[in-house]
Amino acid sequence: MRRLPSALTAALLPLTLAACIANPAPEIATPAPDLPPAFFYQPDSAAGAELAALMPQGDPAWRTLSEAAIAEGPSLAEALARIDSARAGARRAGADRLPNITADGDVTRNRINPAQFGQAGQQGFIPREQSSYGANIVASWDPDLFGQLKAQERAAIARIDAASAQAQGVRLALLAEIAASVTDWRVLDARAAAIEADGTAARQLASLAKVREDAGIAPGFDRVRAEATASSSAVRLAALDSERARLIGRLVTLTGQDGASVRAALAAPAPVLAPAPAPAGLPSDLLANRPDVAAAAANLAASDADLAAAARARFPRITLSGVIGLLAFDPEDFFDSDSIIGTLTAGIAGPLLDFGRVGAGIDAAAADKRAAFAAYRGAVFTALGDAEAAYGVVTAADNEARLSVAERDQLTRAASLAETRYRAGLASFLEVLEARRAADASGERAAAALGRAQRARIALWQALGGEPASAS
Repeated sequence: MRRLPSALTAALLPLTLAACIANPAPEIATPAPDLPPAFFYQPDSAAGAELAALMPQGDPAWRTLSEAAIAEGPSLAEALARIDSARAGARRAGADRLPNITADGDVTRNRINPAQFGQAGQQGFIPREQSSYGANIVASWDPDLFGQLKAQERAAIARIDAASAQAQGVRLALLAEIAASVTDWRVLDARAAAIEADGTAARQLASLAKVREDAGIAPGFDRVRAEATASSSAVRLAALDSERARLIGRLVTLTGQDGASVRAALAAPAPVLAPAPAPAGLPSDLLANRPDVAAAAANLAASDADLAAAARARFPRITLSGVIGLLAFDPEDFFDSDSIIGTLTAGIAGPLLDFGRVGAGIDAAAADKRAAFAAYRGAVFTALGDAEAAYGVVTAADNEARLSVAERDQLTRAASLAETRYRAGLASFLEVLEARRAADASGERAAAALGRAQRARIALWQALGGEPASAS
């Protein structure tokens, strides 16, 4: 009979080993994506400015509102809370590799039927009621010989990196949105100034027509047409108020500030829009600078660790546990040396016939890793596409702004010459009015084009990762 346990152990050992070597972790290739040597639309590297110069650094409203958003913005606070959650998960995974020690105490009172003990019970040797007092310290530990817990800890640490990168992405998106909104506000200021200049010129033309009308030189219809042009400028100016209201509402959402505070920040004077030259960058820099690429890489590392942990579930787990405590049937005897009790246990458990549970877990983890790698490649090519598009939009917006400014200057000069000729009697009022109408809105178009050029730079800043890797 003594050979039975040994024989049973010898019979179960091959099955246990077979379970260990079954369902191995599959090899999943994760090659680095091929990157182009340069961006197609990027400018000459010698002409580029610093990446930070793409943002409206000299605008006091940008500084005030961005600082408020970083300190109190709800979207960033949510992202930072997710980092804290990931850190707590990593601490829990690390703690799972350490012994677990608990303490307990109890008081138990039992009532039994002494008759069930036969003669001894009938003679009173077995008490009918009995109280016991106990206190225990219990310790258990999994040595993690096959590394499952360690792999789970690696996955949890990788998720901290992913959450941190995602928070950085939220931060950059928040700053870019605020910069774009502030730029749009400055564009509205420039458009308003251009419209007011158009209205002033139209009113001056109407005054001139009135003088000529009173002198009997020109018909009253000339004055009416000039006044109508001035009224058109007033309508265009009033239409800007709705755009201002939408921008204030957007900035309230982004910064967590009230409307009055946002409006006060925007009231600060700002420098004239002057977009800086776009810096040249390398596609490979995106892998280090872009938060979404960094988050995808961290998620890929976490999925790799999850796959390793799932594969190690096929190995046996060894558990060491011990109990030391006090047990007495009388409170006065509780701390006597005879009350000390203890237990030491070593256990091993592993899959024998799990009917595919471990294999299904490994297959699921492998599928998650393939999905994580596909997401990583998608993030890389999204970054490349964003950067290519941003460089192209900067080039196009600069060309549009240059042509718009030239158009504004030419039409303004033409209107001035036409008015001079009209004063000298060398041109008709209709020629002056047509020149004035052509010049109207050219300043507004130029201001809007300059704003689009600045906005394109903000998009480029975000597409390139917002900040160089050395500054993070």
